[in-house]
Amino acid sequence: MTANKVDWRERYLQLQNEAQNRCIQAYYQEVIVDGSRPISEVPLVALDFETTGLNYGSDDIVSVGLIPFDSRRIYCRDSQHWLVKPQQKLAEESIVIHGITHSELTHAPDFSEIITPLLNALKGKVIVVHFAPIERHFLYQALKARLGEGLEFAVIDTLELERRALKARQGLIGRLFNTKLDSVRLANSRTRYSLPAYQNHNALNDALATAELLQAQLAHHYRQDTPLGNLWI
Repeated sequence: MTANKVDWRERYLQLQNEAQNRCIQAYYQEVIVDGSRPISEVPLVALDFETTGLNYGSDDIVSVGLIPFDSRRIYCRDSQHWLVKPQQKLAEESIVIHGITHSELTHAPDFSEIITPLLNALKGKVIVVHFAPIERHFLYQALKARLGEGLEFAVIDTLELERRALKARQGLIGRLFNTKLDSVRLANSRTRYSLPAYQNHNALNDALATAELLQAQLAHHYRQDTPLGNLWI
C-alpha cells in the first residue's frame, strides 16, 4: 500500500504496467490522473463497507454501499448495495454495530461474485470515503485474497477534510495551547453543516451521508475550481 503523500499520476502509470488481473487492469485504464482538474468537473463515487471487525488482516467485508455524485448532484438511482458472505464467522460485537445477522448472509454471495460490478461502478470516478484506511485496506485485502492482487486508489477522505477545516478554525492560539479538536466522526461532522441524521452503520446510508458531507464541505470551505490534487490523498 502507498503512503498518504503520493504522486497519483506517476503511481497510476506504474500500477497500470504492473497489473495482471483483467478487472484490475480495466480499473487502472480509466482512472483520473489529472490533479489539476477542477473539483466541479470530477465524477465522484462515495464508498462504504461494513465489516466483521476493524482488523483488515483477519476481518472481512460483509456489505458494500456506493453512490455516484458530483459537487452539485447525487445520483441516487445509480446507487448500489451488496451483502456478501465473509470468509469467517461474524463476531457478536460486529452484529451489534451494523445489524447484519448470520441468517441474512446465509444465501449472500462471496465477495468474488461482486468484484466485476463493483469495479465497474468505481471506474472513471474518484472514490470518496470517510476514514480512508477502512475502504483502502479492506478492498485491497479482499481483492488480493480472491484475485491474487490488490487495488490501490486515490481517495477524497471527508474525515481528513473535516480535520483540516477544524484545524483552520482552531487557529494559531488553539494550536499553541493544544486545544482539542471537535469530533470528526461522520455523524458529528454532518451536524456541523446541519445535515440530517441517518441510521449509522448501514453501508448505503453511510455512502449517501459521505457524499452529502463532501458537498457541504466543498460549499463551505472550497471553490468550485479547487484542483482535485488539493483534496485527494
